[in-house]
Amino acid sequence: MLKVEALQAAYGESRVLFDINLHVDRGEVVTLMGRNGMGKTTTVRTIFGLLRARGGWVQVDGTDLTNAAPHRIARAGLGLVPEGRQVFPTLDVRENLVAMARPGAWTMPRVLELFPRLGERLGHKGNQLSGGEQQMLAIGRALMTNPRLLVLDEATEGLAPLIRDEIWACLGALKAQGESILIIDKNVDALGRLADRHVVIEKGRTVWTGDSRALRDSPEITERFLHV
Repeated sequence: MLKVEALQAAYGESRVLFDINLHVDRGEVVTLMGRNGMGKTTTVRTIFGLLRARGGWVQVDGTDLTNAAPHRIARAGLGLVPEGRQVFPTLDVRENLVAMARPGAWTMPRVLELFPRLGERLGHKGNQLSGGEQQMLAIGRALMTNPRLLVLDEATEGLAPLIRDEIWACLGALKAQGESILIIDKNVDALGRLADRHVVIEKGRTVWTGDSRALRDSPEITERFLHV
C-alpha cells in the first residue's frame, strides 16, 4: 500500500533524511522507531507532502506521489493523526469529526462506538477537552476521512497512563478490524505487542527492519538505537 524508498529531505540547507526505506502492506501495523531527533516526524511530513523530498520516492498503491500536494496524498487514502493532535480548538467534537469526513465505512456512530468518551463530549469545543480526549478526537477525525492507511505521529505522547492504555486498546481494536496503520511512539513494549513489523531509523537512515519476535530477540537493537 505504502512504499518509501531512499527518501531524503532537508530543512533549508540542513539535511535531515538521507536514506529512509519502509513499506506498509494492507492490514499490517508497522512502527517507525528511533530516538528523538532521528527523523521520524520529518519522514511523516515528507510522505504527506508537507516537506519537499530531496531524493527518493513515495508510492501509494504503485502510484508515485513523491512531492504531491497534501490534498492528493489524502485523496490517495492516507490519513494523519499529527504530533500534538492539532484538533480545531473552536469547533466542537461533532464539528471536528465531520469537518473532513468522506463517505465510507467509518461514520460518526462507529467512531463514537470506538471512543464512547467522545459521545459524552459532542458539544464541547476542542480546547475544552483533556489531552487524552483530544487524541481520541484526532484519531476519530482521521478515521472519518476513511483512510486506507492511518498514520499516527506520537500516538500517546504526554498522556496519563490510564489514557495511554485506552489508546493502545483502541489501536488494537483497529488492527483486529483489519486497518492498516503506520505508528510512531516511544513505548517499545506496547509497539512490540501491537505491530507486525518495525522500522528503526538513526540519523535519517533506516538501520533495522524486522518483526516483533526479531526485535525481542535483538536487545542490542533496542539498546543501541532506542534507549536514551
